[in-house]
Amino acid sequence: MTAALVCEDIEKHLGGKAVLRGLTLSVMAGEVVSLLGASGSGKTTLLRAIAGLTHPDSGKITLNGAEVFGPTRVIPPEKRQIGMVFQDYALWPHMSVAGNLAFALAPQRLPAAEAQARIAHALDVTQLGPLRDRLPAALSGGQQQRVAIARCLASRPQLMLFDEPLSNLDSALREDLRCEMMDLVRREAITVVYVTHDQAEAMAVSDRIAVMRSGEIAQFDRPETLYNAPATPFVASFIGGFSLLEGQGADGVFRVGDRTLHLPAPTGPAVLVIRPEDARPESEHPATSLTGRVISAAYQGRCWRVTVTVAGCTLRLDWPSPAQAGTDLSFSLPPDRCRILPLDHALNPKDA
Repeated sequence: MTAALVCEDIEKHLGGKAVLRGLTLSVMAGEVVSLLGASGSGKTTLLRAIAGLTHPDSGKITLNGAEVFGPTRVIPPEKRQIGMVFQDYALWPHMSVAGNLAFALAPQRLPAAEAQARIAHALDVTQLGPLRDRLPAALSGGQQQRVAIARCLASRPQLMLFDEPLSNLDSALREDLRCEMMDLVRREAITVVYVTHDQAEAMAVSDRIAVMRSGEIAQFDRPETLYNAPATPFVASFIGGFSLLEGQGADGVFRVGDRTLHLPAPTGPAVLVIRPEDARPESEHPATSLTGRVISAAYQGRCWRVTVTVAGCTLRLDWPSPAQAGTDLSFSLPPDRCRILPLDHALNPKDA
């Protein structure tokens, strides 16, 4: 695979604050990459820089080998062959579905036959053909989103950018449209950069995910790698609803309060990453058992989500039965699922 998009050493300051800090990112042709992060992490600023809607202070951006931003070259947005789907879809309300697509193609000055062929193809693959003459106000939220995608497809972009495209939809429709949208872009072999703050959405749509923090990429990996092997406590705190149990590592053990777990641990302050689904009865792994005080229990359908405190840390566990608040709960963890990382004191994703 070759790189379709390369961002090198991108710096951007806004209001005297560094929003992007020497960020480097490479996206392969046909790949779907998500930028995942809290508000203020820099993901939307990076997306706008790629689109040409904002200019970095320094760095270089290339698209399929051609430089679109650099120290001596800046290609305007309309000439970058980039399609963008916004959160609010940005449809022209007085134009029909087909009219919205035609208007977007007008700057390319295509022969009429080619323009109509592109519109027909985009409407066909998005299943909007029967709705081509409707105005946006007569469409559902999901249909409007498909029009925004069709408009991008008709322009034959080298790259598609999605900026929180599903955030305005209800949860059931969001999941359906997400599957439909990703199936479409993969069938068309389009390279995608997808901005979201929703971890589950990023996991579902992406080949790789760039977890962003304070204008930098904290980890860039496949979804399963991020889930099973987060590189830092920050990434672990941002992915999958994990809990972090603080302790001290020394001499091949991990100490939590008065409990010693025989697990490989870095020397010094460290955290044990605990996935809710890894909680087991105490008897299954007595060498890695812990006892916590129950704060609450909420029914989740397949299990109970029990919140406990251990050594001053709050942990979330999936448990087969309810547990009463104020009682003690003993549980264990599979040793092969235990991951211990050096402590990062700035763990809160909201501070990113």
